[in-house]
Amino acid sequence: MLLKLTNLLIFLFVVSGIAQSRYTLSGTVTEAASGETLIGVNVLIPELSTGTASNEYGFYSITLPEGTYEVVYTSLGFGEIRQTINLKENIVQDIALSEDLEQLDEVLIEADVEQLSIRSPQMSVATLKAETIKQIPVVLGEADVVKSILLLPGVTSAGEASSGFNVRGGAADQNLILLDEATIFNSSHLFGFFSVFNPDAIKDVKLFKGGIPARYGGRVSSVLDIYQKEGNSKEFHMNGGIGAVASRLLAEGPIIKDKAAFLVGGRASYAHLFLPLFDLDNSAYFYDLNTKVNFRLNERNSIFLSGYFGRDVFEISDNFENTYGNALVNFRWNHIFSEKLFSNLSLIYSDYFYGLELDFVGFEWDSGIQNFNLKYDLKHYLSDKLQVNYGINNIYYQFNPGRIIPNSPESGIVEEQLTKKYANEFAAYVDVSHNISSNFSLQYGLRLSHFTRLGQDELKLYENDQPVVFDPLLLIYEGAEPIGVRESSRGESLASFTNLEPRIAASYVFNDVSSVKASYIRMAQYLHLLSNTSSPTPLDVWTPSGPYVEPQLLDQYALGYFRNINGGEYTLETEIYYKDIQNRIDYIDGANLIANNDIEQVILNGEARAYGFEILFRKNRGKLQGWVAYTLSKSEQRTPGRTPDEIGINNGEWYNTPFDKTHDIAIYGNYILNDKWSFNTNFIFQTGQPTNYPIGQFVIQGIVVPYYGLRNQERLPNYHRMDVSAVYTPSKNKDRKFQSQWVFSIYNLYNRMNAASINFRQNQDTGVNEAVRTSIFGIVPSVTYNFKF
Repeated sequence: MLLKLTNLLIFLFVVSGIAQSRYTLSGTVTEAASGETLIGVNVLIPELSTGTASNEYGFYSITLPEGTYEVVYTSLGFGEIRQTINLKENIVQDIALSEDLEQLDEVLIEADVEQLSIRSPQMSVATLKAETIKQIPVVLGEADVVKSILLLPGVTSAGEASSGFNVRGGAADQNLILLDEATIFNSSHLFGFFSVFNPDAIKDVKLFKGGIPARYGGRVSSVLDIYQKEGNSKEFHMNGGIGAVASRLLAEGPIIKDKAAFLVGGRASYAHLFLPLFDLDNSAYFYDLNTKVNFRLNERNSIFLSGYFGRDVFEISDNFENTYGNALVNFRWNHIFSEKLFSNLSLIYSDYFYGLELDFVGFEWDSGIQNFNLKYDLKHYLSDKLQVNYGINNIYYQFNPGRIIPNSPESGIVEEQLTKKYANEFAAYVDVSHNISSNFSLQYGLRLSHFTRLGQDELKLYENDQPVVFDPLLLIYEGAEPIGVRESSRGESLASFTNLEPRIAASYVFNDVSSVKASYIRMAQYLHLLSNTSSPTPLDVWTPSGPYVEPQLLDQYALGYFRNINGGEYTLETEIYYKDIQNRIDYIDGANLIANNDIEQVILNGEARAYGFEILFRKNRGKLQGWVAYTLSKSEQRTPGRTPDEIGINNGEWYNTPFDKTHDIAIYGNYILNDKWSFNTNFIFQTGQPTNYPIGQFVIQGIVVPYYGLRNQERLPNYHRMDVSAVYTPSKNKDRKFQSQWVFSIYNLYNRMNAASINFRQNQDTGVNEAVRTSIFGIVPSVTYNFKF
């Protein structure tokens, strides 16, 4: 079906060009100094007001009428190259761009000031470069990908030192996070203080908030797509940094010059080493490793092997140890069939592990999720006006909700394995970029996804297939009593779901500096993160859709206006959006999610919606650069009763999600004083996070018990803070190979004690009820020393 549809598109749009001779200009764009392929380099044909951009692997292709043209290769931070070509036959032209030293300190969010971006129908996407990420001040001076995207409109945090991020009112588990195409299930170190992404090893970061192309699927809120560097194929280099709580080191160089290269990078924290000085027997640290090897077999074939391994360890004395982290491996093969057809085959293994060891109880606990992923993507560059991408993707999942193991002969714990779950997710897609006219462009596609819940050792059966029942006398939901157990082999299907996911985005250009864009996407999410906290924790367990849990389905609409001002010195982006999500899971009151072998007994299917307005104003040139981002939004969910006799959750009414932030303001600025000094600052303001406060209390046998009203009716105090940093680059850097840099930063400059939570208790001395605010950080100064050679 997919091949027939592709052939039909080729026939319909190419047959009209047979009468005129057309030839293809193609090649690979690299960085001159390292041989690293470059993503998103603009390849422009000014005479025809058209162009293209290099893909995720540096390849570009554009088909044009026969003739002589000037071709412009341009990318922020690199010197522009202009070449004249006589296109009377197909031409393969590899290009190496050199860094523009005058622009290196000016790289922020990719400015896209070329007319090509105004004309592109792609919207709701932001690109970050590693230089940007390293400039933004963060806690403890460690550059951080996730903390950097929080400065973008529509992106908020779940709380200070909390794991994950929220996009356009969605939950953290609704974000698809990819590192070299492999899924990351937990993106945090030290419970949210840092992310798992080493900025030294990162080449490109893209965040899709809407208008998501059909090649992506499996989540209903956003896609964070991160690519690692490939390694320097010209010469050996090392770089790293020494910070207050962690250090990092990265080495890269050629295996065979200009043909094969490697990259190895590691990070580790060491603050725990100083805890014994303060007579503390606790410990918390992390370490991770990034690796990559690439080999260019010939002009048409390249292979890549990349990996990531990370672990967090948290210990309390000798009685408690918590270990968790990600591991992934990806083997990729790039093949160029012709100057118009590029392919990428990926074989991916991803694993998330969570372990506990409780010596005082006498057992160990292991849980996690594994997946094996086969991807095959093809990019067909039919002409300068038409590009077709298509491919298939198959993921096999294994879920381990938990295993309890006695860790000593004296332990009274009986070994138990919670029922493992298995699933398979298949998808096929076609995605078309089509320039209808000089003013009107479309990007449209279709994704077909099919999810199968495979057999497992035991599946509880319930009367009327209802694992949750409603008590009309007590007006509460509770777990139903099983009426039987179904045993099945791994090859059986317990449930299956098929969804068509159409995507379309359009751009209409008013003139060379302004355009309006619109998009609609439908996406399905078959995995659910079981968490009743506002922020994911390492202990949270993923579970697949199945007999009692429906997949989440998203419909998102967006409309935006985009404008370049003063030749691209300033840019303005505004968008409005509306999201509707079916089958958003909700939990009955008093739900127990930890070590629950019958999780379906505490889950109900509800719905969610979010809508808002975003504005991003940027200054892209000059000594002072930066942006102002503002979001006005609403995020709600509800779970009505399944029958007229049921009250539903929260009386079936809409209530604020934990990630509803009415106002979100982010300001970032970078000022280059001279060759030695540059200064950075950011300010963040967010409406307080929804929460629950007691609305009354009663006393039972002298014990005061509070009771609560409807869900998320109250809010924490508004969150705001300012961070600043100064970067000092010694002048002697210019005359030697070894270069260094000092970064002085202050997180939370005016020592705002933002509330992570507010708890209510009875004062032991006075007996009076009191509210206690818990804050994570006050003012935090730090110093980081960076070097490279």
